[in-house]
Amino acid sequence: MERAISKTFPMNDAPDSESLRMSALARYHALFNAIDDGFCIIEFFDGPHGPLSDYLHVDANPGYERHSGIANIVGKTLRDIDPGDADRWIELYGTVLRTGEPTRFERYFRGAGRHIEVSAARVEPASLRQVSVLFRDISARKRAESALRASEALARENVERVRLALAAGAIIGTWFWDLPNDRFSVDEAFARAFGLDPARSRDHLSLSQVTENVHPDDRAGLKAAIEAVIARGGRYAHQYRVRRADGRYYWIEASGRVDHAPDGTPLSFPGVVLDVEKRRAVEKERDRAAASLRALNETLEQRVAERSAELMRAEEQLRQSQKMEAVGQLTGGLAHDFNNLLAGVSGSLQLLSIRLSQGRIADVDKYVVAAQGAVRRAAALTHRLLAFSRRQTLDPRPTDVNALVNGMTELIQRTVGPGIRVESVGATGLWPALVDSGQLENALLNLCINARDAMPDGGSITIETANKWIDARAAQSHDMPEGQFLSLCVTDTGTGMTPDIVAKAFDPFFTTKPIGMGTGLGLSMIYGFAKQSGGQVRIYSEAGQGTTVCIYLPRFYGDVDGDPVDQDETAIPGAETGETVLVVDDEPSVRMLITDVLEELGYAVIEATDSVGGLKLLQSNMRIDLLISDVGLPGGMNGRQMAEAGRQARPGLKVLFITGYAENSVIGNGRLEPGMQVLTKPFALETLAARVRQLVEG
Repeated sequence: MERAISKTFPMNDAPDSESLRMSALARYHALFNAIDDGFCIIEFFDGPHGPLSDYLHVDANPGYERHSGIANIVGKTLRDIDPGDADRWIELYGTVLRTGEPTRFERYFRGAGRHIEVSAARVEPASLRQVSVLFRDISARKRAESALRASEALARENVERVRLALAAGAIIGTWFWDLPNDRFSVDEAFARAFGLDPARSRDHLSLSQVTENVHPDDRAGLKAAIEAVIARGGRYAHQYRVRRADGRYYWIEASGRVDHAPDGTPLSFPGVVLDVEKRRAVEKERDRAAASLRALNETLEQRVAERSAELMRAEEQLRQSQKMEAVGQLTGGLAHDFNNLLAGVSGSLQLLSIRLSQGRIADVDKYVVAAQGAVRRAAALTHRLLAFSRRQTLDPRPTDVNALVNGMTELIQRTVGPGIRVESVGATGLWPALVDSGQLENALLNLCINARDAMPDGGSITIETANKWIDARAAQSHDMPEGQFLSLCVTDTGTGMTPDIVAKAFDPFFTTKPIGMGTGLGLSMIYGFAKQSGGQVRIYSEAGQGTTVCIYLPRFYGDVDGDPVDQDETAIPGAETGETVLVVDDEPSVRMLITDVLEELGYAVIEATDSVGGLKLLQSNMRIDLLISDVGLPGGMNGRQMAEAGRQARPGLKVLFITGYAENSVIGNGRLEPGMQVLTKPFALETLAARVRQLVEG
């Protein structure tokens, strides 16, 4: 403080200047500390943030801490105590210092919990670079202003309520109740509303006289409401029924206020009487409408539930009808194709029998060829159906799809003819796929034949492979899992397909080709094969713009083995050292054919009709070099289970499964153990012999 005053009252050369200065300092100090308001002096200085970029609190009285909530302010800079808000205060007080114009504003100080009026003025001369700041507590004034505003709002609300009531003609009487003396003063309108003699309104009434015409059912509630408001004070509103001179009861609402003395003694209870008969009638009608609406909603919910159940039944009937239509389409196509094939087999066998009885041996071969061709077509048909339904027996192996495409390009070119150009575009670094390569070749050839048929005037076919990352969004749109896939796409420049044709393209026996030009099973077979392999197939086409069909296959994490051994040999290899083969099949005709073929090739053959008999032989001491077994067997075990049990006694036993149809899970989801292979019925004898020789030698 001495520093601030010495700058304000500097010393001079007069002999008594020191005593005068000290006297002024003492008076200033006494006055400074006696002020109830908060007071401080700040002094600006140049800092790292620029000229006049901070100020120091050079003095403050005790009231400063009371008003601002900040203790020990002297000697502290603004940026020490309030760095976050420093720039705003410096700008505010700096303007006062520069212009010399005082300022006044209000601020709420959270630390002190008070509303403060702040006044700031420059300390002269300006060269001192000081500003005096006065803090005055205005919290009481703020509370009074707030209370006044609330009171005015309440008064306006009450005035508005009375105005509206008067405008609507709702007020039908007034009263004033002197509570200590229990004396009612009412007007004539009040008396009429309560069924009293209007002349009596000039007299002072008691509470019992006023309430004598209240409906008996409402008296207890009225008494409780009056006692409650008298006890607590404040506003009162209560509805009840009163009998008037005509003998009828009318609904009224008494609205008033109980005022208490400072010591809490109830003094007065003034109020008005409102006619709420019409309002009650409206509310009653509204309640009745609400009840009707609730009942309607309840019945509506019931009707909606009944309608929903009816729609669900209709939808179920429609689904059943669609299923039957699909089954009808499927069975109709099967009946047509199989009846044709059976006619060829039956007719060929019948003519074969006739020609043999006639001794016309020269004509036998063509009937045998015709019957064998019909059998091959029947086998191909069942394979396509199983592929469509994802039930075919697959033999998936790690496959280089680029090598598979390159190996088939020449065959595809010969198949589609010279009028169509075939081009293959293999992706560099293509991932291997775990897939049945034979079925993939069939699918690729099928797609190329379809592309050829869509280009009667010629065009081009592009076979393209690529690595694909299928994210969550793409997986949802493609109906397939997320992950890494490789794609094999066949694109043509043909006629294309409309959206409705694309939607039906995978349906069995659906075809746009003329009768006799297609079975309608090609794309359905490809779809089932892709799904069974863990992938997907998708068609992208526009009418007149060509078509792209893409097969997506899961990536195989591993290396691809060497080229597979060609098992379709033309010559039938025989036994070399008298190997013994165990044949287990419950079908006598199949067992007979396999046995005859193997014995003719020089193998020793042992037969069993079920899994129990086959397992007994496997657990015996007999020599068995190879097990040939059907997958579906009677006796409590299937062929895979019997083979695994047999390997317990004969480790490394070679096994060839033969099956007309078997779930992939039965034979290990296509992941057979080493020394096991699968052969699908019907099969060529050459293929059977080649598989047997390969397994025995392996």
